[in-house]
Amino acid sequence: MSESQGAALTRVLLISCGAWYLRQTGRAFHSRSALAGLWISDKNSTQIPAPLYRRCWPFHLCMKPFYHFAPQIITERAFYSFFPLWKAWLALQNAPHCSVVQAISGYGTEPFDHADKIGALKVIDCPNSHPTTLHEIWQRECDLWCSGEKVPIPEWMFARMNRELERADLILCPSFFVRDTMLLNGIPERKCFVNPFGVDLSIFKPHAAAPDKIRFVCVGTICLRKGHQYLFRAWEIVKRELPEAELICVGDYKSDFRKERPKWEHTFRQIPSLRHQELANLLATSTAFVFPSQEEGFARVQIEAMACALPIIGTHEAGTTTMVEHGVEGLIVRGRDPEHIAAAMIRLGQDCDLNQRMRQAAYNKVATQSSWQQYGDRLLEHYFEVLEEKRAATV
Repeated sequence: MSESQGAALTRVLLISCGAWYLRQTGRAFHSRSALAGLWISDKNSTQIPAPLYRRCWPFHLCMKPFYHFAPQIITERAFYSFFPLWKAWLALQNAPHCSVVQAISGYGTEPFDHADKIGALKVIDCPNSHPTTLHEIWQRECDLWCSGEKVPIPEWMFARMNRELERADLILCPSFFVRDTMLLNGIPERKCFVNPFGVDLSIFKPHAAAPDKIRFVCVGTICLRKGHQYLFRAWEIVKRELPEAELICVGDYKSDFRKERPKWEHTFRQIPSLRHQELANLLATSTAFVFPSQEEGFARVQIEAMACALPIIGTHEAGTTTMVEHGVEGLIVRGRDPEHIAAAMIRLGQDCDLNQRMRQAAYNKVATQSSWQQYGDRLLEHYFEVLEEKRAATV
């Protein structure tokens, strides 16, 4: 982005209860002098100057005991129960002048009111698919595998998400899948901008040593939405063909997996959580990353795996098709088809030449276009274009 573009753009205000990936976005914007502020409830673990960083302490302090001591389902309910604290805190803030207000889906209603007053661009940042699609897919899996279970996101939050999508001037889609769900639900394509997430290339990078055994890795909460019920059935098939192979799942169990858990918990290795460097080490010593999710915005760990030179086995619904061409950086599978998933795992486990080609291709793609700075720059360039069109229309 040129200096003239940056000057015309002014700055962006980022807002969300919870951090999501906005700290990385904010850091990229700040490096271009384009950050008006970052308002979230989590700590400042970036190099963003304190005057630009506002933390919702009332919400964080109420949630802190739940983060440390409560089961996940209770923590999720508490998060939405304390939402009025976030709204009350937000109402007390004096917003800086900015030309763009960017909020995570569900958290843009009040910021958009400010954007309307000052004529700023209203942007919804979508970590997931269209709320209607998100609910339909997740509830379908609950009905199939955990009868009686309900999607834990309350109806009023889905309603906020829908209203914000209608109000938004621009919708950030991290994957082709997210964009497709927007179009399916009547959102005009002109409002959708596809921009896959970035990765910290200083942490996630290839390992010099080859994997010491066939090892598949999946990272994410073990739950129905992410498709572990199909992954574990595929793993049964793989073990018959590759008895020495290993499956490692990094993530804790979600409550909707409680009926499936007893069938599978001793058939693979589970690691509840890993620090970023530990995860990078695991990825770099594995054969392939497998992620047959039923619904995602774009699982960032897929890019992290690619940065570690790992071929990807994933679904369109996981956002995989945004970065992976079938047969080049990995294999695209049907997420609800265990035999199809298993066939891809066996192929990458047995065909060393193919695996090596895909490893190199995966790394090459990420290394050239997927830093968080490049992610932020793509956003800023698109904001400049949209703002210029908006200015031209008012002249």
